[in-house]
Amino acid sequence: MSAPRMSPVSLVLLGMLSVQFGAVISKGQFGEIPPVGMVFLRLSTSALILLAFVRPRLSGRTVTDWRPVLALGFALGAMNWAFYESFARIPLGAAVTIEFVGPLSLAAVGSRRPRDLVWVGLAALGIILFGVGPTRVDAFGFGLALLAGGCWALYVVSTAATGRRWAGVEGLAVASTIAALAIAPVAVAVAGERLLEPRLLLLGTLVGLLSSVVPYSLEMAALRTLPPRVFGILMSLEPAIAALVAAILLREVLTPLQLLAMACVTAASVGATRPGSAPAMVPRD
Repeated sequence: MSAPRMSPVSLVLLGMLSVQFGAVISKGQFGEIPPVGMVFLRLSTSALILLAFVRPRLSGRTVTDWRPVLALGFALGAMNWAFYESFARIPLGAAVTIEFVGPLSLAAVGSRRPRDLVWVGLAALGIILFGVGPTRVDAFGFGLALLAGGCWALYVVSTAATGRRWAGVEGLAVASTIAALAIAPVAVAVAGERLLEPRLLLLGTLVGLLSSVVPYSLEMAALRTLPPRVFGILMSLEPAIAALVAAILLREVLTPLQLLAMACVTAASVGATRPGSAPAMVPRD
């Protein structure tokens, strides 16, 4: 008797939980290793695993082939670096919510329906709410989360362009390698020998599996049968999942006003994925 298969919805939700557990593990180590060091370990893990399984064809590639994958690699590296530096300073749930504005705005602006700009306005309201009230988030961490969102939007565009030139996940494997190599000099300069400490190396590998390899694999499996719009709606739940995981494991409890801000961004993301609008989210490494 064969074991029951998990539904695609369950796969997506499990993938989001995996990402947030990886972030929680990372944040717990920031006292010993700086965020850029953990980002390097995460990207290196995913790059090595992807290269081993995919073995992308590099010979015979033209400049036109390399241009989008280079953009994807730098977007991937900058996105993760900015995001990790962000939630090192502000609550994880807030960082995830603010980061969502990037791809959400891209989806709404890319739509041919002017009224979809309403969703951008709702998301903007949510971001403004994070900056008011008695409990405000760190300004630098806030800015880094916005930067990560902008890089995520670039990641979406570069992923589409790369997919037209590279088969399957070959482009992602190469882009992950480029991202890790781009981050390496800064990681080595800042983290130094800590990158080679067995315990931190093991935790970095675990973060790479939880934050990149596992969720990407689950999302790809889910998207075989799950409509892109449904996937986008499910991804819109990620800020709430991040806030819940952070509240339980990191004791980062958001204020009622911050929860309202998160609700605005989540509602905007759901609205941006309705029929006739561009999907707000795509799988990311």
